[in-house]
Amino acid sequence: MSKVFKDKNILIGISGCIAAYKSADLTSRLIKLGANVKIIMTANATKLVQPLTFQSLSANPVYFDTFQSTERWDIEHIALAKWADIFVIAPATANVIGKAASGIADDLLTTTILATEAKTLFAPAMNTVMYQKKVVQDNIAKLKRLGYDFIPPGKGRLACGDWGEGKLADIEVIIQHIEKHLNSSTKRDMEGLRVLVTAGPTCEPIDPVRFITNHSSGKMGYAIAEACIQRGAAVDLVTGPTNLQTPAGANVFPVESAKDMYQAVLKLYEMADIVFKSAAVADYHVKEVASSKIKKGQDSIKLELVRNPDILMELGKRKTKQVLVGFAAETEDLEKNALEKLKRKNLDFILANDVSSSESGFQSDENKGILFSKDGSITPIPLMAKKEFAHRIIDEVIKKVKSD
Repeated sequence: MSKVFKDKNILIGISGCIAAYKSADLTSRLIKLGANVKIIMTANATKLVQPLTFQSLSANPVYFDTFQSTERWDIEHIALAKWADIFVIAPATANVIGKAASGIADDLLTTTILATEAKTLFAPAMNTVMYQKKVVQDNIAKLKRLGYDFIPPGKGRLACGDWGEGKLADIEVIIQHIEKHLNSSTKRDMEGLRVLVTAGPTCEPIDPVRFITNHSSGKMGYAIAEACIQRGAAVDLVTGPTNLQTPAGANVFPVESAKDMYQAVLKLYEMADIVFKSAAVADYHVKEVASSKIKKGQDSIKLELVRNPDILMELGKRKTKQVLVGFAAETEDLEKNALEKLKRKNLDFILANDVSSSESGFQSDENKGILFSKDGSITPIPLMAKKEFAHRIIDEVIKKVKSD
């Protein structure tokens, strides 16, 4: 359950594209997040996926006929248009996009698009050639000018066998876009700020097939990046290898090793107003990386490790206007170790958490910790979802930014 989605009314429009089956997953995910979901389908969409599927998932009737009988007195497309907090057309075919751009309302879906005042998002899905056709792009551009938003399609193998742009965006990406708009009532206290976030682990090669890494999932850094975007910031995300969907709207810079991250961060540092250094960077790399795979044979091998540059220490030395937020993943002496790093690395804040805890360790979806400030303030943050945890950290950091 998510506070953002809880009791929100989300209307999903499904048009006649083979990707319609993916909307079942979208519906299920939104219900689990606490939203109320209703579905409108075009006649062609009902030929691809049975309405009963969506009725079962949403626990609501499925609407597909402007003139279908109803026991209520209200006119269906008007009632649905007023009910929705947000309207998501996923998948959106070239046909539906074209009709909406021309103000055509010849079925329940297009009539409701025209009748609603709710924020409306289109998630296009179609053949690559169709998507790239000038007429389709002109229709998309027109709708954007009129205030409609679009969730860009993904790239990959399409149902027709072609390879290219036109896949329905990943469900996680669609949910991120919905969350962003539902969060529009959230304070936009980071507008005009540029934020640099590091996330995930780094990987230090041993040979062409092996490397040294750590257990960081990147979830905390990605949550911070997403929260900053929601609050209006421009975000640069330097990330080690993860299995996470990158936050919609972030400028993403993928890296592998600690040296890669060091170089990427220093290039972006001067533009940053705030830095959240949440990546778990390897302290050492292998001095001599084997050019070919090390064969199994000896009972033991020795690897000589050499210190990597301390990225956060270097940022502290170069700090001018930036607010630096470090993270201390500890297993013992939490406060002592965190305060020592705060002072030694010239930080403004450091978030200390016990990664040995099973409920808030590296792979967990939740976190808890203590935020220490160089002015001496201490802010304990109890166990909560990492997305909410991110906002709690940002609340404290923004107080400093606004007071300086």
